[in-house]
Amino acid sequence: MARVRDRDVAAFEAIYDGYHRLVHGIALKMLQDPMAAEDATQAVFLKIWRTPESFVSGNFGAWLSRVTRNRALDMLRSKANRAEGEMPADVPLEGALEDAVFARIEGANVRAALESLPPEQRSAIELGFFGGITHEEIARRTATPLGTVKTRIRTGLRKLRTVLGSSVPT
Repeated sequence: MARVRDRDVAAFEAIYDGYHRLVHGIALKMLQDPMAAEDATQAVFLKIWRTPESFVSGNFGAWLSRVTRNRALDMLRSKANRAEGEMPADVPLEGALEDAVFARIEGANVRAALESLPPEQRSAIELGFFGGITHEEIARRTATPLGTVKTRIRTGLRKLRTVLGSSVPT
């Protein structure tokens, strides 16, 4: 990211190449619309290019996942506020089919990895990441202490990282 802050296009391209499938997969899972997922992916990487200083330190993949989740939630909220007929029909870009296929393959891997988790971990992760609710709301809905919810999510994410191995960049 330091090189991206210096406007190094090659560094930005390397980040895009390493993470675009992760970003697209999260957006597709949340939005359930390939075109909207493409828009979210573009918006996330545009944010990285325009404001690279927004990433300070820590796990870049986790930060990027959070940015993607927030962008998808914004899009879902926006979509709820406008009529479906107002959305323009876009022409698919060349190569979009290939990206969609890769995203589905990665999505299938993530779904299979999620299925391997104990139900309480899987449920907490799905509610938080794909349902767009806070840890506090998960605790209320499941009548589980907040600390337990956070532990389940953290433990589940570690297991996912182990199960998915190198298929998801960290």
